[in-house]
Amino acid sequence: MKVYDQSSCKMVNEKTTELPLWVQDRDIVIAQDQEVQWREGKRPDYSFTNEFLNRERKFQHSEGSLEALAQNLVRTFEMEASHKSNPEQWLSIVADKFKMSSNGGQQYTAQEVATQGTYNLFLGESEQYSSKSETFESSFELFHTAFPNGFLWELTEVLSGPPSVTFKWRHWGTFSGSYKNYTPTGETVEMVGVSIARVTDDLKIESLEHYFDNNAFLQKLTSGGCPFHP
Repeated sequence: MKVYDQSSCKMVNEKTTELPLWVQDRDIVIAQDQEVQWREGKRPDYSFTNEFLNRERKFQHSEGSLEALAQNLVRTFEMEASHKSNPEQWLSIVADKFKMSSNGGQQYTAQEVATQGTYNLFLGESEQYSSKSETFESSFELFHTAFPNGFLWELTEVLSGPPSVTFKWRHWGTFSGSYKNYTPTGETVEMVGVSIARVTDDLKIESLEHYFDNNAFLQKLTSGGCPFHP
């Protein structure tokens, strides 16, 4: 049985030091892919973006700390939501209970996340972005083009421990590719936020609430003036 030792901020296992797979490093989770339905027909490869993540991150959490475990869990969820087409195969969540929302809005099921994609559910409708006009695939390609070195993510601080893990985070990337028809600025675009992950005893996610300013993020991608027309 695994318990959380709040005095040491470590996961303690009474019988073994092995942690659940979904709170280990994301690449370890990817390697355990027997019968996984990958969207692209193969494992995702994070080796390129990991170079920029390791170079640009601001925090190095101690292995086994709550910060490291929570960060691994969220990175695994992001990987699974982006690359595993069947949410029943997402190790990071309780699939039949999972709900996700942003800024107090509508709650979405795991299947809705898998079908529509996190960008569409997070960003919704605005002058700079229309989720109704984008598919899962087109939204993924849109931001992959804008941030060719990756739109990177790290946990910055844990505010409360399980079962409701509240944490701060930052998302960032170099805007070196075009966003729609807007020219890249070459600047680092950063978004910060707070999330609440309600987890089970074995640290699977039952619900996720995200709070962030999506308008400020999109304005940074469209602030360089009029779109160019190739």
